[in-house]
Amino acid sequence: MAEIPKGFDTETYLAEQSRAILERIDGQFDKLYLEFGGKLIYDYHAARVLPGFDPNVKIRLLQQLKDKVDVILCIYAGDIERNKIRADFGISYDDATLKTFDDLKNHGISVCAVVITRYEFQTAATTFKNRLERRGIRVFTHGFTRGYPTDVDLIVSEDGYGVNSYIATAKPIVVVSGPGPNSGKLATCLSQLYHEYRQGVNAGYAKFETFPIWNLPLKHPVNVAYEAATSDLRDVNMVDHFHLEAYGQAVINYNRDIEAFPLLRRILERITGRSSIYQSPTDMGVNRAGFGIIDDAIVRQAANQEIIRRYFQYAVEYALGQTDRGTVDRAELIMKELNLTPEDRKVVSAAREAVREAREQHTDTDYIFCGAAIELPDGSIITGKNSALMHSTASMTLNAIKHLARIPDTIHLLPPSIIKSLKFLKKDILKGRKLSLDLDEILIVLGLSAASNPAAQTAMEMLRELAGCEVHTSHIPSPGDAAGLRKLGIHYTSDPKYPSQELYLD
Repeated sequence: MAEIPKGFDTETYLAEQSRAILERIDGQFDKLYLEFGGKLIYDYHAARVLPGFDPNVKIRLLQQLKDKVDVILCIYAGDIERNKIRADFGISYDDATLKTFDDLKNHGISVCAVVITRYEFQTAATTFKNRLERRGIRVFTHGFTRGYPTDVDLIVSEDGYGVNSYIATAKPIVVVSGPGPNSGKLATCLSQLYHEYRQGVNAGYAKFETFPIWNLPLKHPVNVAYEAATSDLRDVNMVDHFHLEAYGQAVINYNRDIEAFPLLRRILERITGRSSIYQSPTDMGVNRAGFGIIDDAIVRQAANQEIIRRYFQYAVEYALGQTDRGTVDRAELIMKELNLTPEDRKVVSAAREAVREAREQHTDTDYIFCGAAIELPDGSIITGKNSALMHSTASMTLNAIKHLARIPDTIHLLPPSIIKSLKFLKKDILKGRKLSLDLDEILIVLGLSAASNPAAQTAMEMLRELAGCEVHTSHIPSPGDAAGLRKLGIHYTSDPKYPSQELYLD
């Protein structure tokens, strides 16, 4: 099996980032509020863009510093109310918060509180609050900050940040994180700083950053991939003119941090009663990711692929009614800026070709044919088509593991008796209309078959080789297909087409 080339060294990054964080404490502050941008756990965007990046490197860092770290998790009440979904897991932001809580606990890191931000007694947010409190978790609610963003006197007062309850913490580093952007992490940090200084504590603020990478060029694909990932937020990378003016060095940041810096600096100065130590928003960031890059060509190629993935993601979300046309147009424009096309993702053409071949083999023009393609670590492209028996992703997966296990096509992995029984269950017992099996169902049948079929057992062991592989489907995956692809750790995209004329996908 070919080894996936690495362009990033996690150990170098971990050492650099740990040292930079500790430098913020030593000699500067008694307590540091460290806002964690991006994903705290399972940062798959970084892992895709920087091959070799450990998606759980932040957890490893916190484990190294756990004697010095408390954690606060923030979630925006509006995200709970809208049931916003974290795409990489297919779960809501409130469930993602619970998962983060459990994952941190399993790694020996305790969460001291959850903060529901911009809380206005929304029904779903109140239910979530009750749910946590009845499990013994400390929950705080913060409303909109009065006076924000123009009236600094009101913001930094008893009627501004002072309205929020103080969250007691015991350790010198307080990590403030959330399930996604706009979770209210910064406001929580500033509110805590206000209360700390009221109690005479010399506290400070910094931001744990990964993207954009300040010491890479503005149009480096890694930085452009960040813009693609935040097309819905309309983030734009820019030269940090504050940093350029203060130090004569052109570094990269993004529009929201640059635009917010003058106000943020004034707020910090009003809270602390002294001039800010920061001359630029880049100064505020703790970001050593650029020093972990060991092969620029590899990360450029990986970032280009991520830009294409994001285009497909937003195109599908538009088809599902989850985003606006402007987001898709922005993602497409970003792709064109680097002269990228959807077909630069190898599996795209292969999946579409599988559909064309299926149409040529059948005369039923009303039937919607679906295709799927996977690129294996050895460079092989394996495809699958839908049928009365199974979905195209299920067919593709079985074909892929048979290829890896060197099992001939003539050998069947799934016993007809189990498939027949499952179809009977779906049709006659559960009264379902769609009898073909999705990927999630096929994986269960494969597991059952492996108990008595040595070929199925050998093929099943090859499933672990699919983690990190690239997949494209010609149509939007069903929930069962999407769940199976996520469980296998596959990076998948799809064309924004529905797999049937029916409105409900199951």
